[in-house]
Amino acid sequence: MTDPERPTTPRPIGELRAAIDAIDADILGLLNQRARIATEVGEYKRVAAPGAPFHAPAREREVLSRLERLNAGPFPTEAIRPVFQEIMSACLSLERPLRVAFLGPDGTFSHQAVKHQFGASAHPVAQRSIAAVFRAVEAGQADYGVVPVENATQGMVDPTLDAFLESPLRIVAEILLPFELSLLVHGEAELSTLAHVYAAPDAMPLAEPWLGAHLPNAARIAASSATEAARLAREDPDGAAVAPDVVARLFDLRVVAEGLQTGGEATRFWVLGGARAPRSGGDRTSLVVSAGDQPGSLLRILEPLARRGVNITRIESRPAPRRAWEYVFFLDLEGHEEDDGVAAALREVGEASHELKLLGSYPKGEAGGPA
Repeated sequence: MTDPERPTTPRPIGELRAAIDAIDADILGLLNQRARIATEVGEYKRVAAPGAPFHAPAREREVLSRLERLNAGPFPTEAIRPVFQEIMSACLSLERPLRVAFLGPDGTFSHQAVKHQFGASAHPVAQRSIAAVFRAVEAGQADYGVVPVENATQGMVDPTLDAFLESPLRIVAEILLPFELSLLVHGEAELSTLAHVYAAPDAMPLAEPWLGAHLPNAARIAASSATEAARLAREDPDGAAVAPDVVARLFDLRVVAEGLQTGGEATRFWVLGGARAPRSGGDRTSLVVSAGDQPGSLLRILEPLARRGVNITRIESRPAPRRAWEYVFFLDLEGHEEDDGVAAALREVGEASHELKLLGSYPKGEAGGPA
């Protein structure tokens, strides 16, 4: 009888590698088979439903969630989503690349959020301002837009909130991107030889504890952006950049240290689109309301939400456009606008306010994964 405690003799390494090569070939064949079927789906949409959007985020979320539930291991479940997201992104690009506008330049956290959410086959379209991101999507120059809404170091991003006051776009997804900084160098530079550290103003304070412990004598030099920091480091044999590691690939830099930032901050982004996102079971609703300038006006808006058990996760005030000394309030609520309790509360809020504008109901993002 075989002793169950005794480890079995492993197969020869050559045999194991041959088995892996055969499996890889099978996977490649299946990927091409999937790509051909995805192309047929695109052709069907073009002929049978020419006005329908070619990208279906709800379908993507459904497929990814189903695959995570089906996984029996030992392949790690947390790797299912990024692997299959890239597969879907590549197949979608056969129809045409997904165009995603973002606040540039390349290498920013917004650029990283685009890749994080839509995969490497998406086509990022850099814009000069947050308002320009909105305009690109509104004009059909991009399928989606990605804009920061809550910065890990500076709080809410006012230009994003202001742009929504005038835009017909809706929030269709949320991205929570870990705020991760790396130390990047060019060539063979090492920590012991570094004399200069370049970083954007918002990144330097977060990395300072690490820099103080490892590079106490290196000069800190401010750069206008992470991209500019990388460019300066590339030209300086004794320099390094503090930036997201996505910048390393843009400037042929090498990552010599990761996790420079203090804490576990995440930057929050909204994905802009034209269509409503269906219920996912784990949604958030964002809206803006004008309360007027009378005693108790804000209380009248908040009371229906409290009475119906709708949780408010954030409230921010902004000056009302074109109305001096009046304010509008941005609210984030738990739940979807089609949920019975949320829908009933929103009707009452609309009756109690001067104006109510739904910005969108969308799946809540998870730190470290796409919405």
